[in-house]
Amino acid sequence: QVQLVESGGGLVQAGGSLRLSCAASGRTISTYAMGWFRQAPGKEREFVATISWPGGTTRYTDSVKGRFTVSRDNAKNTVILQMNSLKPEDTAVYYCARGKGSFISTTTSGYGMWGQGTQVTVSS
Repeated sequence: QVQLVESGGGLVQAGGSLRLSCAASGRTISTYAMGWFRQAPGKEREFVATISWPGGTTRYTDSVKGRFTVSRDNAKNTVILQMNSLKPEDTAVYYCARGKGSFISTTTSGYGMWGQGTQVTVSS
């Protein structure tokens, strides 16, 4: 059984950077697109970024374009979300998810497996 484990969250000042990692254990994430979502208190889970298999296509929500970069290391079964120029509105729990196929999706219904999440807090 595949497990997704996120790490790298924490507290950072506005303008700072964080690097989130999503490690898959149990089985490979090869042939699957991977995504990052976030959920702030009192809000619905929202799409952040996604990357196709094997990694040629990426997509971002408008609010993070130019600041966040999603990548994957297929040999290490890992997906990375590099977050730069962080803003207080980026504060949320960030979730890694495995797609239902190799194609990208920007909706939660396009993903069949989720990690437990990692907290990102950006102070002003």
